[in-house]
Amino acid sequence: MKTVFTFLGLFIATVSFSQAQNLDGKVITENTKITNLSVSVTVDSAEEVEATFNMKDIKTILNEVEGDEEISFEITCIGEKLSEGVTRKVSYRVTGNSKDKKNFLKSIMRIRKAAIKYYNDKA
Repeated sequence: MKTVFTFLGLFIATVSFSQAQNLDGKVITENTKITNLSVSVTVDSAEEVEATFNMKDIKTILNEVEGDEEISFEITCIGEKLSEGVTRKVSYRVTGNSKDKKNFLKSIMRIRKAAIKYYNDKA
C-alpha cells in the first residue's frame, strides 16, 4: 500500500510540474498564396450549367491567383443512363497559366457554351 501511495505521489508531482506555466510567444501570419488552382464542376443539365457556372465568380477566383501559376478548369456533363449502370458523360478541360487570364477566361466561356449545347442537342 505504501508503494501505491509513493507511486501516486510521484506521478501527481511529475504531471503538475511538467505543465507549462506561461507561454509568451508571437504569432506571425503570412499572406496566403494560391498555387496550381484547379476547378472541377459536374452538372446534370443546361440549367445547372447556367446557374452553377457564373463567369463573374470565375473572374473573382482568378483574381486571387498571383504570379506564374498553373490553372485548370474542368466541367463534366452527365447524360442519360445507357445500360447496366453505364452513364453517358462528356468532359471538357482547359489548362493555362495565371499570366494569361484573358485567354483562359475565353476558353472557359467556350467550354461553357459547349456544355450548354451538349444538353440542348440531346433534347
